[in-house]
Amino acid sequence: MARYTGPKSKISRRYNEPIFGPSKALAKKAYGPGMHGRGRRKKQSEYAIQLMEKQKAKYIYGVLEKQFANLFDKAARKTGITGENLLALLEARLDNTVYRLGIAPTRRGARQLVNHNHIQVNGHVVNIASYTLRPGDVVSVREKSKSLEAITTSLAGRNARAFTWLEWDGSQLAGKFISNPQRDQIPEKIQEQLIVELYSK
Repeated sequence: MARYTGPKSKISRRYNEPIFGPSKALAKKAYGPGMHGRGRRKKQSEYAIQLMEKQKAKYIYGVLEKQFANLFDKAARKTGITGENLLALLEARLDNTVYRLGIAPTRRGARQLVNHNHIQVNGHVVNIASYTLRPGDVVSVREKSKSLEAITTSLAGRNARAFTWLEWDGSQLAGKFISNPQRDQIPEKIQEQLIVELYSK
């Protein structure tokens, strides 16, 4: 499975956001990485700003370049606003939904649970992290995996915040993907229009 395996704190400091979850390095060093991190940086070009926004979205959702480009093509073919379609497709990924439901503390952790056959969709084990959910799909923890320490610990510290496009049943350890989210429901700080402009060049 292809995935980003490089330094995480460096990426978080570059964007000044906890891209991969809480980062101690970000709290200690609130400036960019590298020898020029504290200094004044040159004014960035329009292309550089657009590219950084795309890279940030890729890191947040744990998607590599080819997957991201394919998702963008799919979003562009759908009716509606391309940027919003793109974010909706990213949110509909199985690994992202497992993370949003609180079954895993991070998207990376959610991806691992999916890959190791701990997650079911509509009662069947699905081990493809990029699997796209459809409205009405039920995501649940496999019966044998309900006592898994990683899952119980994550659910014990589960954020009470509910996402309007998801429905959670704590007694069954299952969540329902009700609908594709609208842009104002997605909390990620991504300027999707910059990504659209980049791919439109």
